[in-house]
Parts: sequence; structure tokens; C-alpha cells
Amino acid sequence: MMPEQENNQITILPSNAQTMQVGEQQLTYHFEVYDGPLDLLLTLVIKNKIDIYDIAIAELLEQYMEQIELMRENEMDIASEFLEMASRLVYIKSAMLLPKYEDEAEDLKKELTGQLIEYQQCREIARMLAPMVDFDTFTKSPSKVEFDLTYNRIHDPMDISAAYVSAVGRGQRKLPPDRSAFAGIVSKKIVSVSSRIIHVMRRLWHGRTVTYKELFEAGSGRSELVATFLAVLELVKGKRVRIEGDGDEAIVHMIEK
Repeated sequence: MMPEQENNQITILPSNAQTMQVGEQQLTYHFEVYDGPLDLLLTLVIKNKIDIYDIAIAELLEQYMEQIELMRENEMDIASEFLEMASRLVYIKSAMLLPKYEDEAEDLKKELTGQLIEYQQCREIARMLAPMVDFDTFTKSPSKVEFDLTYNRIHDPMDISAAYVSAVGRGQRKLPPDRSAFAGIVSKKIVSVSSRIIHVMRRLWHGRTVTYKELFEAGSGRSELVATFLAVLELVKGKRVRIEGDGDEAIVHMIEK
């Protein structure tokens, strides 16, 4: 905005110029233009030497509102985002004064600090990249070059043979194991405890009784014997069968419910 004097009156003209004519004198002035509220806040932090990692919200709010008031006095358009940041600072300051909202205020303060640090880094990178922008420089993409892919090196035949054998060996190591490697596991019969529980209950059905030894006589392997033993333990624990006596001749019968 540029004020200009016409007939002893100063008017505001919508222009980016930074001069004004008063009579025969030309006065030059300058208003800071900020890219956004974070740019204004970061400028105030640097100008007033405020610790960015421990921002004094009250001091920063005072400086910020002075800049907003200066914009209003010079009839500059104030974007809504500047007013939104002002209300945000006022809210943080108010929350800091109330013990009940101290934690919330601290979180909001940390969030603002993080945004300022991130913006400061972006602005510094932009400053470093600015000299690299030159509209007078012409660049073109690199031309395509056809390379000679003919292999011209000479090797000893034994080296080539050893390299081939090594490559073949690495390929074989990546293949899945042979089926015979699992023969010791797959060939063994796996007997579940639940199947042996059914077997024992069938032996005791309709009030029949058997000796403890008879339950294991039909066992064809270690897995089946262990499963039968665990099945008997489960049935005794569940109070479905009862064992009377000791040793292999103990009587096993079903508990009627």
C-alpha cells in the first residue's frame, strides 16, 4: 500500500511501491511483508533474541499484536491466518495461567515450537538454494550415448571354470531341501490326545471296566502310548473316569453322571 499526497491530503493507493510524494519531497518507507504467521513469529523470535526452545508466550504475543496493530494502522490487508495465530497465542497464554490446563498449554507450546523450528529449517534451505536459481542459464538433457558392451578382458580357462562351478553351487543352495530330508519327521505317526480319549471312552462304554494295563496293550508306538497316558489324565481330571487300585492291575471304569 502506498500513501500519496493530493491537495494537502494523504491517500492510500493499492500499490507495492515504497515511496510517497509530499510536496516536492519524496519520502521512502518500507513495510515488512511476511509469507505467513510463522514467518512473522520466527522474525520476532530472532529479532528479540527469544529462545526458540523455550518460548516466552506472553512476550511473543505482545510483539505479535504490535505488528498486527501496525498493519491495521497502515490500512494493510490482514490475512485471516494472522488473526488465527493471534487467537492461538492468546489461548496458549490463557491456558498457562490456569493450573488445570498446564499440561495442555505445555503440549500446545511444544507444537508451536516444533512448527517454528521446521519453518526455520525450510527458510534456511530456501536461502541456500536461492543463489542457484538463474533464469539466464540454459540447460539441456544429456545426449544418449551408445556404449560398446563387448567384453574384451582375457581370463584363464580355469578361472572361468571355477567361477561357473561356484555360480552353480550358489544356485543349488537356494533350491528347496530334498524330500528325503523330512523323512524322519513325516514318516512318524502322530497320535492326538483327543483321539485316544475317544478310544478310552469306547472301551468303557456301557459300564465296562478294564485294567490300566489293557489301555496300553494296543499301542503301536511311543506317540500312541504317550497320547493314551495323557488321555487318561485328562479324563481323570475331568471326573469322567475313576481308577481304583495301584499298578498295572488297577481298575478303570467310567463315572456315571
